[in-house]
Amino acid sequence: MNWPVIYPEIWLLLAACGVLLIDLYSRDAGRRPTFWASQIGIAVFVALQLNDYLAGTAAYGMGGMVVVDPMGRLLAAFGGLATMLTLAYAQPTLAAREMLKGEFYTLTLFSLLGISVMCSANNFLVVYLGLELMSLSLYALGALRRDHAVATEGAMKYFVLGALASGFLLYGLSMMYGATGTLEITKVFERISANHEINQGVLVFGVVFVVAGLGFKLAAVPFHMWVPDVYQGVPTSVTLLIGGAPKFAAFAITIRLLVEGMLGLAVEWQQMLLVLAVGSLAVGNLAAIAQTNLKRMLAYSTIGQIGFVLLGLASGVVGTQTSAAGNAYSSAMFYVVAYVLTTLGTFGLIMFLSSQGYESEQIEDFAGLSRRSPWVAGVMSIFMFSLAGVPPFIGFFAKLAVLQAMIVTSQPLYIDLAIVAVLFSLVGAYYYLRVVKVMWFDEPTQTRGPLVRPQGVALLLALNGVAVLVLGPFSGGLLAMCRDAIVKALAS
Repeated sequence: MNWPVIYPEIWLLLAACGVLLIDLYSRDAGRRPTFWASQIGIAVFVALQLNDYLAGTAAYGMGGMVVVDPMGRLLAAFGGLATMLTLAYAQPTLAAREMLKGEFYTLTLFSLLGISVMCSANNFLVVYLGLELMSLSLYALGALRRDHAVATEGAMKYFVLGALASGFLLYGLSMMYGATGTLEITKVFERISANHEINQGVLVFGVVFVVAGLGFKLAAVPFHMWVPDVYQGVPTSVTLLIGGAPKFAAFAITIRLLVEGMLGLAVEWQQMLLVLAVGSLAVGNLAAIAQTNLKRMLAYSTIGQIGFVLLGLASGVVGTQTSAAGNAYSSAMFYVVAYVLTTLGTFGLIMFLSSQGYESEQIEDFAGLSRRSPWVAGVMSIFMFSLAGVPPFIGFFAKLAVLQAMIVTSQPLYIDLAIVAVLFSLVGAYYYLRVVKVMWFDEPTQTRGPLVRPQGVALLLALNGVAVLVLGPFSGGLLAMCRDAIVKALAS
């Protein structure tokens, strides 16, 4: 047993148990001790992950079931930072909705633990263990507001369809095990490459189910049905927990399973990813136009954004050449980071604008926002411009990185798909810019007083907006980190 490789996960498990005990004995109605204990626990976890990332080496532990490499550690650190920001944004809203309970913090820490396990998995069983730990925690969080019919319905849909997705993935992994005779991802790669006593029919069938399961977790068409209802139905704080940090885990297991384990089958799974990508771009962007609920619009927007991630993942292998793999996969990773950073701010602002008994979820609720609070309207505009891919925001450079990865393949198919992606981005710009137009040019539909909100959250939102703006023109360092992490992960 090589225990040091899982020190961050051990710490996070102890922190979750500690938060549970602190909340049990705390008499503070505002749950401040629980909140700060959670933030400190996650901060230490992020520090441990970044320390391992900076070491720059890859190591295997727990009998080869766990791998510690820069990619896994960096994604887990990003997941921890996203969770910290989510808790900070959610604290005032939870108090206003009488949802400020210790279970929220404990389950959030356990979901982060599941994310970290997925990022470090080198075994099919560990992948599934981390997936279920994360998913079950999020199912429970979705149902935390038991007295709200819409929230309960959203939680039920999330549970049922999430269980179906897990079943798809588990069935696919079982067939991969049946075809290769091993549960270890690196050995799966070796046996596929050697083509030693492998049942090709079972192998390809397993890949289909694995891609379907990953499609559910990534919210790609046609496995996207749960996203709009869940995003709209569950409390916004839980929506952010679902739409933020878990995206890093989904990306991590996609790289682990498809690239590190099944790169020899790239011709098969890349074709499937391209179909999912085009479907996601089309359905996500076109369906978002008709939405009047901002959370539902952002849900369809998520589907469209995932289309770009899939295009990056499907551009790594050209024929039998893998020379472009590092560039393609790092561009997809950078896109996920840019998307999550912007999504955190967007949903954080929705919570910031909500008040007791009133949810700012309809697009019309933002009418005339610039007159009530110009800085809030300005920050929201930054997030909308970034999601639309307008320069100089980080969203533009994320799209540019993926398009560049596709074009350098010099394959007509990928160049045509890059053009299709740009056209659908223009469609997406319409509904993002509609929100900006409503905030700055429409007359208010309701008479509401000036915004009076927690200053700490307001500062965090402003910093989030600045990060989206500054990390655009200066994204080279972040992109280099992603490329370095991907290259070292592939080399291990």
